[in-house]
Amino acid sequence: MTDVDGCLTDGGMYYSAEGDVMKRFCVYDGMGMVRLQQVGIPCGILTSENSPIVKARAEKLQLRYLYLGVGSRVNPNCLTKLQAAQEICAEMEISLEEVCFVGDDINDVELLEAVGYSCCPPNARPEVLAIPGIRVLKTPGGHGAIREICDELLRQ
Repeated sequence: MTDVDGCLTDGGMYYSAEGDVMKRFCVYDGMGMVRLQQVGIPCGILTSENSPIVKARAEKLQLRYLYLGVGSRVNPNCLTKLQAAQEICAEMEISLEEVCFVGDDINDVELLEAVGYSCCPPNARPEVLAIPGIRVLKTPGGHGAIREICDELLRQ
């Protein structure tokens, strides 16, 4: 599972003169997630954004799990990312110890501390980089960071 902004994207938000919001995704990340799914490893996105752009990307990649609007500091009534991951684990009958999550900001910390394999791009926030045992990827978010961990998981 992964966060979006700063992991699947470079964290930038692009606005057109007409007010359209755009995000830049790296095709390498998408291929990594597709390849994991082809060998039976389900993938998912957990994001505080409630974005049709992210929904479209998840649908294109045929991701099994998509949680929009989770872990938001603005809306305290929403699920946390940890609660969303626990729902997924219950459905799959696995433990959090069997989950890999890539996150980069403070609303990812709780889940990163709970999963068995926590990762972050090198451009993650200091609170994330300070998590004991976190795997700091070599590739920045939005430039193939997710592909890096996907390829590593496929090699294993």
